[in-house]
Amino acid sequence: MKKDISSGTAKTLHPRNQHNSRYDFDFLISVYPELEAYTTTTPFGDTSIDFANPDAVRMLNKGLLKAYYAIDYWELPKTNLCPPIPGRADYIHYIADILAENNSGKIPTGNTVRILDIGTGASCIYPIIGHQEYGWSFIGTEVDKPAKNTAETIVLKNPNLKNEILLRLQPSKRQVFKNIIGETEQFDFTICNPPFHDSREAATKGTERKLKNLGKNTAGKPVLNFSGQNNELWCEGGERAFITNMIYESVHFQSQCLWFSTLVSKNENLKALYSVLKKVKAVTVKTVNMEQGNKVTRILVWSFQDENRQKNWSADRFNSSK
Repeated sequence: MKKDISSGTAKTLHPRNQHNSRYDFDFLISVYPELEAYTTTTPFGDTSIDFANPDAVRMLNKGLLKAYYAIDYWELPKTNLCPPIPGRADYIHYIADILAENNSGKIPTGNTVRILDIGTGASCIYPIIGHQEYGWSFIGTEVDKPAKNTAETIVLKNPNLKNEILLRLQPSKRQVFKNIIGETEQFDFTICNPPFHDSREAATKGTERKLKNLGKNTAGKPVLNFSGQNNELWCEGGERAFITNMIYESVHFQSQCLWFSTLVSKNENLKALYSVLKKVKAVTVKTVNMEQGNKVTRILVWSFQDENRQKNWSADRFNSSK
C-alpha cells in the first residue's frame, strides 16, 4: 500500500479558495442586501456577524453563495446543518488537485467528471461548489428523505444546477455505496463528510464547547449545533465506525470508482483506518491535511487502481472534458 501524507498551505485555505481573505461584508451586502440586518460592528470597528446566531450564519451563507457561486435560491429548514462554506470549498479544491495528478497536471472540468457525494444533506453544499467551480456533475445521496427533498428543491430552483446534480435516497442507514451505484456506473471521486460524534450527548457537548469558545453562555438552554439533524451529527460508533464500514463497502466498487475519500475530524482515528485500508489491499492511500488557522481537518483518500490504471482512467474519462 502506497501511502502519501500531504498538507495544504499552512494555516490558510486552499490557494484557489475564493474565501481566502476576510469576508468583504460591503461587497456581500451589495449583492445580498438582506444580510445587512444581521451584521454588527466589532470592538475593533469591523463589520461582522454573530457566528453563534444560526440565522446570521444562514444569511451569510446565502450572501456567499449568491456572490461567489451564482446561487439565487438556497433555503433549508432551521433544523438542518448550516455548513461553513470556506471549509467545504477546500475539500472540493483538494480533490481537484488529486484528479489533476494523473491528467498531466490539468484539473479535469466539465460534466463528464462524475462525483458521488455521500450524505449530501439539505444544503447540497458540495455539489453546488463543485459544479459552479469546475462544472462537474454530481450524484448526492441521503438517508433522510426530507433533506433529500430540500436539496432537490435547491437544485430545481437554480437553473445553473438543474440536470447537473441528481439526488438519490439511500434506504439503509447501514449501507453507503450499495443501493446507490448502478452496475455500469463509474465515478471519478466519492466524497463524504461523515457524522463524527458517537451519540447525541457527545454532539451536544461539542456544540456547547463551540458556543463557549464564541463567548456564549449555554447553561440551562437547549443547544443546537447551529442546527443539525441526528444523522448529520452522530452515528453509532462515531466517525471511525462509519468510515470503516465505508472502506469495506468500497471494495465491492473498486473497479467503478477511481478515488474514494472522506473527511476525518479526529487524528487519532487515522491509524485504525490505515490498518483497514491495508487489510482490504487499497493500492494508494493519501491523507491531505487542510489547515485553517488552528483547526486541522483531514481528507482520507484511497484507490484500488495502480498508477498505470489511474493514468489510463484519466485518459479515457477526461479527454472529452473542457
